[in-house]
Amino acid sequence: LLVRPKTALADGGNYREGRYFTAYVRPEPGGAPETVAPPGHLPAFAGAGAVPFGLQYLACADGSTVGCESCEELWTPRATHVDLALAGVEIIGNGSGSHHELRKLHTRIDLMRSATRKCGGVYLYANQRGCDGGRLYYDGCAVIVCNGEVLAQAPQFSVDDVEVISATVDLDDVRSYRASIPSFGRQAARDA
Repeated sequence: LLVRPKTALADGGNYREGRYFTAYVRPEPGGAPETVAPPGHLPAFAGAGAVPFGLQYLACADGSTVGCESCEELWTPRATHVDLALAGVEIIGNGSGSHHELRKLHTRIDLMRSATRKCGGVYLYANQRGCDGGRLYYDGCAVIVCNGEVLAQAPQFSVDDVEVISATVDLDDVRSYRASIPSFGRQAARDA
């Protein structure tokens, strides 16, 4: 499909990603799309010459669009979900590794509700669960948010091996929500 790099690294509190990694810097607009050769040992990519690389999203045959941001990007001032929404992406996923702190879940949900209330869209959030073998505990708690409303939320601190949450979403609700925000349409047109 595509390789989506991180644009923001977690370097506060318990995290030191900057010791080992460098955040991706988006090339200037209008540049040639970047590609990368996928690892040859992955059967799904056998024979693939190159796949798209960068801050891209998937446009599905039915007209829906799906993008993602990494865990830290949700917390940043220039969060990726804003640019994705302005580009027309309706569904944004975030696979996260956010450790537990008192009242941090409330903050996470506020960020997701704010993101989708401001820009419209569906936000799918999945967080790591369990202990990292050291001093950190990840509390899980997957969430589905649409247009500022929490539609489904998994329990925090579950002992189940696997949890699945689901919600029925009409993407026409996302489109009409966005159409009801005049400034959203103007900014999306300016950025196109």
